[in-house]
Amino acid sequence: MSTTRIVGAAAVALAASVVVQNAVFFVGPEAPTYATPLGEVLAYHAENRGVVAVSVGLEAVILPLLLLFVTGLHGLVQRRGGAGADWSRLAVAAGATLAAVSALVMATHIAVVLAAEGLAEPTPAFQLAWQLHAAAFALALPALGATFIGAALATHASGLTRPWQRLLGVAGGGLLILAGAGNLAIADGSPLLFVGLLGLAAWLVWLVVTGLRLIRGQG
Repeated sequence: MSTTRIVGAAAVALAASVVVQNAVFFVGPEAPTYATPLGEVLAYHAENRGVVAVSVGLEAVILPLLLLFVTGLHGLVQRRGGAGADWSRLAVAAGATLAAVSALVMATHIAVVLAAEGLAEPTPAFQLAWQLHAAAFALALPALGATFIGAALATHASGLTRPWQRLLGVAGGGLLILAGAGNLAIADGSPLLFVGLLGLAAWLVWLVVTGLRLIRGQG
């Protein structure tokens, strides 16, 4: 399999893994948001440890796929003459940052589940673990936004994607960065989170479309 197709397959697999990771929370009771009362957050994590285990376990697949995609994409851009190489370097650096922050998001979610075991009511330690999880998630948004913008501009400059995909990347990445600027509000339960989720949806669409183009050898 050619490098182009490997990068394309990594993009599609990354998008699919992220969808599954989030879809598991729609199985069973409604998952809490960062605006949910702490007592309900405790009850959910005490009763749904398996759901969280699946979600955080998938991160072991998502992280290498993300790094494979951004580094492979940088290589493709360089082999096509280097147009857009600066943007692909941004994607690599931001992608590495995203991987590190995402690991922190998952680590704090694991801490929330473990802290919930055997508790009848929330403790300060449980509250701190949940707040750290929320704050880390909010800070992951601008890292994803920078990754998205860098990848979209790099692939467009090197002729790998269509013009509308560049627009989707800039708009979606901008939404993620905008939401991330309100990280304190998001960690406190602000609906600004949904602005970031729109950017995440745009990222998944872009990954699938771009991945399929690369697999087919288009661009």
